[in-house]
Amino acid sequence: MVEPAAPVDEESRRLASGADEVLDSLRRFASLEDATADFDAVVATSSLRGREEQRFLALGELPGFLSELGETARVGFVFGPERSGLTEQERSRASACLRLPTRPDFPTLNLSHAVAVVLAMASLAPASGQSPEDPWASAADVEGAIGHWDRALEAIGFYDTGHRERSLRDWRRIVASRPMSRRDVAILRGVANRVLVSLRRSSQPSAFSSQPDPEADS
Repeated sequence: MVEPAAPVDEESRRLASGADEVLDSLRRFASLEDATADFDAVVATSSLRGREEQRFLALGELPGFLSELGETARVGFVFGPERSGLTEQERSRASACLRLPTRPDFPTLNLSHAVAVVLAMASLAPASGQSPEDPWASAADVEGAIGHWDRALEAIGFYDTGHRERSLRDWRRIVASRPMSRRDVAILRGVANRVLVSLRRSSQPSAFSSQPDPEADS
């Protein structure tokens, strides 16, 4: 649960109908980034009303998506508040976005129903019996690569036109809109690092730049 989240009180225990062990095992996080840091893939749920779509899965595609990731992949499902759903910023951190089938004139589900439907469908994922040759990168590793690119983009003046937050959100959506392997992340960070190193080198005065040009006065 990501703060601010509802407290575990007497009312929640009454509604849990004996599932107190679920409430007792809840973990609370200060941010969505912290909550999803250890997952190899993050699947957000959304009605997508009036929003730009990223990688989008129909409910029936979820078992196949999970099977492709392999049995050892750590997958987290993110559900937003019933009133507002997930924000663009929150959805941009997901590897895929899952849309549940609903009526077009009322595309919102009760949160508990949405969780039950998604977990029931996820349980149908066929066992692949295989693990990827290159391990998946955790969400924290992917976010680290995006942070590296944020510094590189700032260094080359990409944000000079303004709208840094929106541009970075779009960049995060492009990069993180699919599960990434550790090699993928290493390549991204290597390119960003090369950009920063090249800029530092170009900004340093040449060994000959401080010497007078003998032809300057001619």
